[in-house]
Amino acid sequence: MTSATLSDRDILLALFDAGLAAALPEGKFKDRLPAPPKGRTIVIGAGKASARMARAFEEEWGHPCEGLIVTRYGHGCETRHIEIVEASHPVPDQAGLDAARRILELAKGAGPDDLVVCLMSGGASSLLTMPAEGLTLADKQALNGALLKSGAPIGVMNQVRKSLSAIKGGRLAAAIAPARAVTYLISDVPGDDPGTIGSGPTIPEASDPEGVLGLMRAWGIEVTDKLEQVIRANTVPGDALPGQEVHMIATPLMALKAAEAKARELGITPLILGDAIEGEAREAAIVFAGIANCTASHGLPAAAPCVLLSGGETTVTVRGKGRGGRSVEFLLALAIALKGRAGISAVSCDTDGVDGTEDNAGAWFDAAILEQAAARGLKPADFLANNDGYSFFSALDRLVITGPTLTNVNDFRAILVR
Repeated sequence: MTSATLSDRDILLALFDAGLAAALPEGKFKDRLPAPPKGRTIVIGAGKASARMARAFEEEWGHPCEGLIVTRYGHGCETRHIEIVEASHPVPDQAGLDAARRILELAKGAGPDDLVVCLMSGGASSLLTMPAEGLTLADKQALNGALLKSGAPIGVMNQVRKSLSAIKGGRLAAAIAPARAVTYLISDVPGDDPGTIGSGPTIPEASDPEGVLGLMRAWGIEVTDKLEQVIRANTVPGDALPGQEVHMIATPLMALKAAEAKARELGITPLILGDAIEGEAREAAIVFAGIANCTASHGLPAAAPCVLLSGGETTVTVRGKGRGGRSVEFLLALAIALKGRAGISAVSCDTDGVDGTEDNAGAWFDAAILEQAAARGLKPADFLANNDGYSFFSALDRLVITGPTLTNVNDFRAILVR
């Protein structure tokens, strides 16, 4: 089967499926497991992929284990020994706070002969919520809401979250000592920084109150007297802890490499433009439209048929009251910028299966999208102004719906140039 016998939609979704398969945790623990301990094996963790990670770990481990994982509502799965609880994302709730307290107690209860396995993935920042002394859950919920609307990149958001947490920024690792700790990560952040994934609960990092306060002001996040006092008081030295191991088992680049291989199998030249694309989704779309147009007109940076692949984590500064996340925001802006140019189609999805807080992973379009919208009386620019990409693509039956994938390596984008 080659690209000549497949529709644009089939090609785009085949590339996305290949990327998703490469991001799953199954088989990723092989040859990365520590020696069984004299004492207990305690498994703790958080994130949208953490339940599936727990199941995959159990299958590979083959020894007794116990523990607790917190994941997003609807992202749980069956495990034999490890308890799975579900909580709210992206704004934390009481269930997440209760789970975080229990996880911290498990960590504190580990002895020198015990092994603590930590399974972390994107979403842990909200799911593993424990306010620093002086803050309430309501304070953290309000802060998370402000962060999500600010348009700040994930690295900035997680720096702020660490500074106001009793468990993130290496504080969980400190509670685990003197037990041995092994952390397994699925990266959802540009650059795959272990300290940014889930705000680094097991990755020690020295506090920087002045830096955090500066970031909050730069992104228009209100710094109340209360928040400033907590940030200045909630400091940790960031010293590395002995005996720790950290393993990265899935990354955005792994997903893009798998899509690259699938494209070659279909006879399409792949070009990976980057796995760490950040910035406003609608502005990134203008850049990618320029690259796609150059490809179609001049065969640069690759000759057609080709596919431009990219990942990372764009952001949306919320100005309207519409529905949708950064994937449909990017795709709608891209469709507008391409002006219905023949021979160019695209897909943009979040690999966790949830774009923002909706039921879709993302959406796709081909060159007929603007003509079809006009026939329905839909004005794409109005939908974009209202941050309403979901409604636009839903009306044209162009949503991509996968349900929760139980993994998370963030944005996946493919632009096909015939």
